[in-house]
Amino acid sequence: MLKHSTRRWLAGLSVAGAFVAASATPASAESAKVNLGIYFDDTTVALGSEGKTNSPTLHSSVPAVLRGLSVRYDFAGLSGKVTVKPESVGSGDCTSPQQGVLVCTDPFEVELEEWGIGGYFNVVIAPTADAQDGDSGDLKVTVSADGAKSASHTAKVRVGEGVDLAGGTEVTRSTAPGGSFTAPLTVQNVGQSTVKGAVAVFDHDRAIRPGKKYSNCTYEGDQLRTCSFTDLVAAPGESWTADAPYLLGKDAYAPGRSYGYHNWMTVAEFEDFTTYLAHLGVSIGKPGDGGELSLGKGGNRRGLQSDTDPYNNWSSVVVKATGKNGTDLAAIGNSVKGKAGQVVNATIGVRNDGPASLDFSRSGSPVTKVDVVVPTGTTAVEVPDTCMPFADGDADWSEAGTPGAKAYRCLPDIYLAVNEKQTFSFDLRIDKVVPDAAGTVTINAKCECEGFTEDTNAANDVTKLLVNATGPDGGTDGPGGGDGGAGAGDGGPLPITGSSTALVGGVGALLLVAGAAGYLVARRRRTRFVA
Repeated sequence: MLKHSTRRWLAGLSVAGAFVAASATPASAESAKVNLGIYFDDTTVALGSEGKTNSPTLHSSVPAVLRGLSVRYDFAGLSGKVTVKPESVGSGDCTSPQQGVLVCTDPFEVELEEWGIGGYFNVVIAPTADAQDGDSGDLKVTVSADGAKSASHTAKVRVGEGVDLAGGTEVTRSTAPGGSFTAPLTVQNVGQSTVKGAVAVFDHDRAIRPGKKYSNCTYEGDQLRTCSFTDLVAAPGESWTADAPYLLGKDAYAPGRSYGYHNWMTVAEFEDFTTYLAHLGVSIGKPGDGGELSLGKGGNRRGLQSDTDPYNNWSSVVVKATGKNGTDLAAIGNSVKGKAGQVVNATIGVRNDGPASLDFSRSGSPVTKVDVVVPTGTTAVEVPDTCMPFADGDADWSEAGTPGAKAYRCLPDIYLAVNEKQTFSFDLRIDKVVPDAAGTVTINAKCECEGFTEDTNAANDVTKLLVNATGPDGGTDGPGGGDGGAGAGDGGPLPITGSSTALVGGVGALLLVAGAAGYLVARRRRTRFVA
């Protein structure tokens, strides 16, 4: 699951999560054994601060609605260094059965999914008055529920000096697709202590690409991920800036806008963050082979540091793409053959004929809608989970992946590169052989929803899904020009294929997940369940 979710690092994460939640069927103890999972971030807190609020990420091996869900925090090894207390809102019923232990239980039934949710059992980790710079210890968190197998995770908690990093102001740049520009990479010390090292974590739209790859920065393909300045020394009131070179991709949509953000972390906080990414199986990329991007004067980093106000750490750039560079999406049809009673596979979808890629990762909405009408004489017996029964202009989200409907609305990804195809695999049972039985595949259908509306060529937005065609080539002959051929379609078990399985968005997007404010809100369910 994590492998495919990494391409939805920003809004796509919430889209994928919401979709899974809509399509999953809660499990019961009788039908499946529920194995729980838990993760809690390594955390560095600042001396003299109110601490940090966080919550565990909770997982279930199968979708399940559970009773008696609880999390135990064991911080005995941190005695005298930090305290762990429940947050006042949404933290469940918490008790302290012994010193150095906090147990929080949710009185309601809770639905957990394989992909994991947070927002339950929020706690505040704060240094004590006796804590000292460099103190550290283990925080063991254990999740349990009635009828489920419990799980534990041990996080590292450290205490460091408090500092206050701040980003620069938002800037705007304009260039045509393929053009170059620079944007400032600014860090300010607005606190009272000297900053010793800082790391910028980037969240750029796909169209914003590095003009040079530096050795102290990391890259995933043509996407900038991080830049480390571990030898930076910034006294209180000082500000340091580097002009970073960028390119706007030749496939950028124009006229349009692309957005880039970066967030500053202390070195210790970045270490905590990379541990979190490693848990997800997400890479921050590889260092560039160019020289070093210089930000400030060198020095020796001593001790741990933690930012006391992370809300002022962000900076952004808005890049206006000038000129005209549109997109032609084309429907992909298919043609299959078979005998009565046989199940055949048909692959349909959408293709981007360019010249611009489509990136909807900010809104999290699919680039278009793919509406499929099942051919006469056939029944859809296997349907992707990203396709919903569709009738009278409405898609039934609660029945995603349900076979037997006459028509479906399928949702592609949030990013569609030039020349990329995103396809959906349908298994059709031939109930009755009907020569030239034709269904349709329609993209860019009008609806009161987000999506692409400026297709440069509407003539290829509709094509056919044929069963037992009698034409000379047996292929689709609709305006879309379909990528079909006789026999089974070329789709695999995944609903979406193509280059979009690469990462979309930046590592910075995961800050919204890693931070307390960005945890996906855990949903409460009060349905009947016996575990």
